[in-house]
Amino acid sequence: MRLNRRDFLLLCGLGSFGLGVSFHFWRSGTAPASAPASKLDSQYPEAAAQTTDTAAAPASGTDGLLLRFVAIADSGSGDRNQYDVANAMTRYHGEHPYSLAILAGDNIYNQGEIEKVKAVFEAPYAPLLKAGVKFRACLGNHDIRTANGDPQVRYTGFHMGGRYYTFREQAVQFFVLDTNVNADWKRQLPWLEQELSRSDAPWKIVVGHHPIYSSGVYGTDRRMVQLLTPLFKKYRVQLYINGHEHSYERTQPIDGTTYLITGIGGAYLRPVGRSDWTAYSTSRFGFSALEVYRDRMEIKAFGADYTVFDQGTVLI
Repeated sequence: MRLNRRDFLLLCGLGSFGLGVSFHFWRSGTAPASAPASKLDSQYPEAAAQTTDTAAAPASGTDGLLLRFVAIADSGSGDRNQYDVANAMTRYHGEHPYSLAILAGDNIYNQGEIEKVKAVFEAPYAPLLKAGVKFRACLGNHDIRTANGDPQVRYTGFHMGGRYYTFREQAVQFFVLDTNVNADWKRQLPWLEQELSRSDAPWKIVVGHHPIYSSGVYGTDRRMVQLLTPLFKKYRVQLYINGHEHSYERTQPIDGTTYLITGIGGAYLRPVGRSDWTAYSTSRFGFSALEVYRDRMEIKAFGADYTVFDQGTVLI
């Protein structure tokens, strides 16, 4: 088909407009908070059409590394999938040593029975525990099914300073929340604002079990958006880590905060779609590895087969 001069100029103009819109969202890294989650359908079974942020990310390396840690959630199944992920985490530790692992809830399936802790925690992660890796946990919805999760709070291997607590590692301060349906927000929310306001850490990471922004089965939680995101924006929280969705999703920054769902630690998987603010999403077993530098945080997602399937950068 041959185009006359008028048609050719029209098509070029439309193409330039589309590139301009795409560049705006790439540069800002932010989508409107009201962006709806996409429907889960066969179009995104493995998010095959997605790309990572590696092209725009600063060159990686260990010079200036402040902290390296890993994060998983929905891990406590005690089955082969959990062991495969644990083995991949151990291999990563051998090549890139770390001393901290975040457990973002549902640490013990199916009812949070503490008597299962050896089978679903101590045995799978035995090499890491022997190497001195400290696991820090929060409570998931399955964990509170037995004695409201109190036995897990008291279990020394999870290093929980209560149902919600904060701790600091180098230049990073972590704020670990109880996001369950019976969470005491009347006390927890003022506590969170107080701790955020007094923190002088350049990096602030909040951990909870339940999603805030999500393209998974449960979707975006509007109540959590209203409850927590104003504090995240006010006190410049750079990252929120969670599970509950049995999938992986990393968002573009939304009002300055990146949301990382890493519920792929060993329990069954669920499908995930994508939204306007999704940087990458998929449904496969694995873990997240994070490296914190003075000016950036680098996120890599490893599969149980130890292949990297996503990586991106969070700027301070």
